[in-house]
Amino acid sequence: MTGTLTWQQLRDLKTSEFTEAGDKWHEVSDRSDSDRVRVDRAMSAKLRETQESESAEAALGRLQRLSRNFQYLHTECGLVRTALNGLAADLAEPQKQLTQALADAAALNFTVHEDGSVSYPATEVQDLTGAKKEAPGSKVQGSSRLALEPPGLGTQGQSPLYPGYSGFKPLNPNAAKAQDVADRIARAMRSAQEMDARYAKTLSGLKAEKGLDVTEATLKDVFRDTSDVRSTAARYLGKGIPQDKNPAERKQWWDGLTDEQRQEYLEIAPDLISGLDGIPAVSRDEANRNYLPVLIDSLAHQGGDDAKTKVDALRMIQGKLNEPSRPPMFLLGIGDEGNGRAIVSYGNPDTSKNVSAYVPGLSTKLNDEFVTGTMKRAQDTAKGAQRVDPSSASIVWLGYDAPQNVDVMTRGDAQRGAPAYNQFMAGISATNENKDPHVTAIGHSYGSLTVGTAAKQSGGIPGVDDVILLGSPGVDAQKATELGVGKDHVFVGAADNDPVTHLPTKGETALGWVLGGPVVGVAVGRDLFDIGNDDVYFGKDPASKAFGAQRFLVDDGPRMIRDGGGFDAHSQYFTPEKDQTSANNIARIVAGHPEDIVREKHR
Repeated sequence: MTGTLTWQQLRDLKTSEFTEAGDKWHEVSDRSDSDRVRVDRAMSAKLRETQESESAEAALGRLQRLSRNFQYLHTECGLVRTALNGLAADLAEPQKQLTQALADAAALNFTVHEDGSVSYPATEVQDLTGAKKEAPGSKVQGSSRLALEPPGLGTQGQSPLYPGYSGFKPLNPNAAKAQDVADRIARAMRSAQEMDARYAKTLSGLKAEKGLDVTEATLKDVFRDTSDVRSTAARYLGKGIPQDKNPAERKQWWDGLTDEQRQEYLEIAPDLISGLDGIPAVSRDEANRNYLPVLIDSLAHQGGDDAKTKVDALRMIQGKLNEPSRPPMFLLGIGDEGNGRAIVSYGNPDTSKNVSAYVPGLSTKLNDEFVTGTMKRAQDTAKGAQRVDPSSASIVWLGYDAPQNVDVMTRGDAQRGAPAYNQFMAGISATNENKDPHVTAIGHSYGSLTVGTAAKQSGGIPGVDDVILLGSPGVDAQKATELGVGKDHVFVGAADNDPVTHLPTKGETALGWVLGGPVVGVAVGRDLFDIGNDDVYFGKDPASKAFGAQRFLVDDGPRMIRDGGGFDAHSQYFTPEKDQTSANNIARIVAGHPEDIVREKHR
């Protein structure tokens, strides 16, 4: 729209014209995307397969340029569509407010003038003596402010209705009503004019230069345009997202959207749905891939060591996403909250019959070690499980802040992380396409406490059949039966030389401090004195007979002090190259065949 929006224009506005225009832009966007796919998969791919020459390379270069052009058209036309849809949606509310105000004015026999002022007629009123007097009509100007001057005040003379009281005119009861109507008109117009100006500015920026050639600068322009539309249409895009609903209800909401609506979220506002439990994995992966460069750019502008650590890790994840992966990689969540967030699945958790979700623990954060080590554990588990049953997927869930060292390790992080983990697992249950999927919760190190805390919440971990605890310092429980799946479905891997599985109770910590600190001291104490106790830092030792879980065989690993192994025994449970027995046992449980595990006697 152009010029200053009038109340007559807002009254007569057909917002459907904007959405219909958006539909046309959507058609162009879709055609451009289809053409890009045809260029990439048919023309370019065929040329690569059949031709090897300088002319073929030159042709491929031109086809790549054509593909970028189609991609640019797809994105920019989609942005125009979203802006038009957002304008229509946002203007609907002030138009509704204006329409109601005009209807009230007509019912009261008021006149609304071109400038939005409102005239009201004279009327007969009764004074205190019972005599009838005429209260004159007048015209009032609306204000979009909420604080209003009281109507009917004069500046001279005495009131003919109330002798002795100066400064009052005969009070026309229509005055307050007219002022209310005028104010509502003014507020509706100010809101609509602000929206009109905001969208006009954004739409005017969605222009391509003549002689379109999509360069790096052009792609940065696309990034800026997307950000502008995202900001301008934030209210429209955010409206209706069931943030406060459960994952099953979110899944129902997502399924009820049109393809166009889903595409708007995935392309324009991926951050709004990228971490929404209940959104199908394929869509969530696409949203997070689209959001990833936005998050990287935002963190890069923040500066500082923490932001750089996260940026480096996210760029490494981005690199892995651009490479072939076996099993295929799905990015289910990213974020910069706390120590960073990342949820990665190897295999599609919606189509797989067997799904595991592994919670990492002590010292885990979004850094290079997470990408090269922690993510590899999930990938190794997926590979191992798929050898048992090809319909298997394995997830690593960094959706909480794990303690960074033993000195600050309390129950607090697990208590905060457990509800988020349960919400995520409810989402897995909502989106999995199998009638009765087999789901395994895996907790490693402090992550086992998080899993145990989640299992002890009302209703337990949604959809979970089996629980695996690895290198656990305890799960804040005395019995395996407290975890809600039955003791026969709680499995424990605990290397005898893993110091975390021997962390003493608080009553034993004095020995550790005397011998050199909370970690080294504990290890020395265990090595030298072979302390025999089935209580560990967070409750009963899960590997003990008293706890009652199913313990499976793992390699003992190198001793911390005598062999100079440090924490090696704590970090090799998932890794076939270091502990094939443990990795095989985990894979069998995840794939739904726990009867094939190699068992170990309790401590």
